[in-house]
Amino acid sequence: MQDHPRLLIVGGYGTFGGRIVELLETAPGLTLIIAGRSPERARSYCAARGRVPAMLEAAVFDRNSDAIAQLQSLRPDILIDASGPFQAYGETRYRLVEACLAEGVNYLDLADGSDFVDGITQFDERARAAGIFVLSGVSSFPVLTAAVVRRLSANIARIDSIRGGIAPSPFAGVGENVIRAIAFYAGQPVSLVKDGASAAGYPFTEQMRYTIAPP
Repeated sequence: MQDHPRLLIVGGYGTFGGRIVELLETAPGLTLIIAGRSPERARSYCAARGRVPAMLEAAVFDRNSDAIAQLQSLRPDILIDASGPFQAYGETRYRLVEACLAEGVNYLDLADGSDFVDGITQFDERARAAGIFVLSGVSSFPVLTAAVVRRLSANIARIDSIRGGIAPSPFAGVGENVIRAIAFYAGQPVSLVKDGASAAGYPFTEQMRYTIAPP
């Protein structure tokens, strides 16, 4: 990795990509490449951030074009795919992963599609051999939830079950791709475990009622 790392955020001017930029833009010596299919939106987003310690660079990146050529042009050390919806990536869903492996670029994404995240394990050996990381699902579920569970269960002798859920604030910004990802699941069968056995569930057809008391 270079002395001054270059971080390419695909979907960098979107809701989640923009949040990543906000969290990292205070790091001097870091170059954040804000990329997507719209050069105008990328440039406008960078201009709106004002003067920040990190270097912001607007760029065009289309995941449906030649990913390897685009990586060679932008020369990132790390690529974050914050675009999605990952459920709709189709047969070439891992084209960015393949390109990153070919170019020695570290990869991670914010995928919430269970099949997409599960399939990332096929690249583990190749990533290790290349000396890079390939991480999927680095989002609320499953990674952040798993980290919380691990921390809270550190001194617990036995855990019988875990339930997790997302209760977003009504004031939280939600982009178009987030809505598309949620709608993609509606009424479609998904694999899950119920009472210790494999089963199928149908999103938006089942409900659970909870009272959540804020701290």
